[in-house]
Order: sequence, then structure tokens, then C-alpha cells
Amino acid sequence: MARAIWKGVIHIGTTKLPVKLYSAVQDHAVHFRLLHRTDHAPVQQRMVNPESGETVEYKSTQKAFPVSRNRLVMLHEEELKTLEPKPSREIAISRFVDSAQIDHRWYERAYYLGPDGDREAYFAAAEALQRKKKEGVAHWVMRGKEYVGSLRAEHGYLALITLRNADEIIDAEALPRPAGRPLSKREVQMAGQLVEALAAEWDPSKFRDDYHQRVMDLIEAKAHGRKPKVATFRPRRTKDTALTGALQASLAGVKRRKSA
Repeated sequence: MARAIWKGVIHIGTTKLPVKLYSAVQDHAVHFRLLHRTDHAPVQQRMVNPESGETVEYKSTQKAFPVSRNRLVMLHEEELKTLEPKPSREIAISRFVDSAQIDHRWYERAYYLGPDGDREAYFAAAEALQRKKKEGVAHWVMRGKEYVGSLRAEHGYLALITLRNADEIIDAEALPRPAGRPLSKREVQMAGQLVEALAAEWDPSKFRDDYHQRVMDLIEAKAHGRKPKVATFRPRRTKDTALTGALQASLAGVKRRKSA
């Protein structure tokens, strides 16, 4: 059962909709503990003064920001505290935009919103966004940080996705232009055939972190006293590096797998 991590109120004009916030993603990264190699005692990370070698307590540190190679601006906690946003439970919707206007580069982290009282109004809002294919531009403060995000419908529920700021997005025009000869008609045609041959329905259940599973299998084997089997993965090398040759090989491989 999912547990709410925050509560807020969606404000759309004069309409207020209380909601609960739930994580829509979870971390499955492998986390290790660091031990001393000889006696297996847990090691600790400490801040050390590089000149004296002495341990520095956090309360004795001060934040600074580099403005040039040899110049730092000293900052005090009291100064930074005055700049923090005012605590609020309001999720303000400033406008609604077409879903197609927000591409994948902007999305950062997804949350579900659940009803916190008025279920009818909640599901009506989700249904309206689904039918209109719109997303609300949301602004809110959570745990001392300001966010901008997208309020959207997901399978009959409301979802809130944090968005990156404009200065974090790199435009494709900033990429270097490809050099060399123009693509031939045959190369473009074969690339299209490869796309068509691999066309399928979106099925995320087939995607998994294979490295994570191999690490967990290794841990499971060693925990039960078994000798683990570790296979070395070597990528296949292709002798034909020409684009046409690579496309032909890929297309032939796809056809063989489909026929099998």
C-alpha cells in the first residue's frame, strides 16, 4: 500500500482540491556498505582540513561560491535562510497547455496525486484533463524548495511531474552538424525498413536492470555459500562499419528472429 509523503491543495482559480502526494517511481539501485579490507569494520567518511589533517565538524564549516578562479564569496546560513521560499501547501495552476507542447526533455520526477476528501471533484478533474488532452502548469513549494511541474491525468488519476527549468534544457541546435556526404536514398530507405521491422507495442515490463539482477544473484549465491558463476560480457565486433552494411545486417537479423 502506497504511503503519502506530502499533502497539498490544488488551486485552479477559486476552486480548491485537497490532495495527497505519492511517489510514482522507486529506486532499485544497489547500495553497498564500505568495510575495511582486513578487519571488515565499517569505514566512515569525514571532512578533513587538508593543511592540518584534522577532522572538521560540520558546525565549523562555511559555505562559499566560486565567482572566479581565485575568488570565493562567503555565505552564511542566516543569509541563505532569508532567501528560502515561504512554506505553503498550495499547488497553484497558472494555465493549461496541450500535452504535445511539453516534450520528454522537460520531465524530471513523477508523483501521483490522490484525493484527500472530495473524491468526486478529484476524479472529475482527472477526467477533464484526460478528455481535453491538457496539462496544467503547476507551481508549489515542498520541503523548502520551489517547483514547477505538470499536472496531468494518468489512467484516471492525477499525476504531478516536476519539470526542469528553461536554463537546464539544451536545444538540439547546439549540437554539431554531422559532417560527410549526404545520405543516399537507399540508406534512408533501409533505415525506414529497419524501423518498420522493429515496430511493436510499448511494453515496459520487458525492460529491467540486468546489472542489478546479476549483482543480486551474486549476493544470493555467496550468502548461501555457493560458488558464483561470473560470465564476462564482451560486445560483438562488426567487420563492416559502413552504414549500408550495418543496416543490412541489422535488418537481416530482425527478419531471422521474426521468422523463428
